[in-house]
Amino acid sequence: MKARHKVLFNQLNTYRQETLQLVENITEVEADIIPEGFNNNIRWNLGHLYLDQYLWIQAVTKEKSEEANKLNQWFGFGTSPSDFTAETPNLHELKELLQHQITNIKEKYQDRLEEEFQPTEMGMHTIEQVLIRTIYHEALHTAAIQYIKRFIK
Repeated sequence: MKARHKVLFNQLNTYRQETLQLVENITEVEADIIPEGFNNNIRWNLGHLYLDQYLWIQAVTKEKSEEANKLNQWFGFGTSPSDFTAETPNLHELKELLQHQITNIKEKYQDRLEEEFQPTEMGMHTIEQVLIRTIYHEALHTAAIQYIKRFIK
């Protein structure tokens, strides 16, 4: 693996651990609170973070993602906690998924990070570029989780 790819996966892991530490002491009940002025809750933000990386990989590769298709109905763009059902992963399940996601992506795609695909609408044409973009996205939703925590604690 190239040095820059090691750095990328180190960053992805580091930021993911920071996100998980942020919700370490959140209860299932707290994870479902939508404070006044917010559209989503902590559980939705976590599910959306998990889903987003797979959706962008799918967008660039055009390969169906079982992970993305499984959670899109609850955490996809334009969804909200009002879309949750009894089958929606709970906080504990989402934390488990998020804990292993970066390793799973690394194992599945590490040899394809620079493979060229047709560019997305944002001009990304490699999995590496998509993963870099998801760092920014994770930061946005981590900030949203921090704001929600202030209102529920």
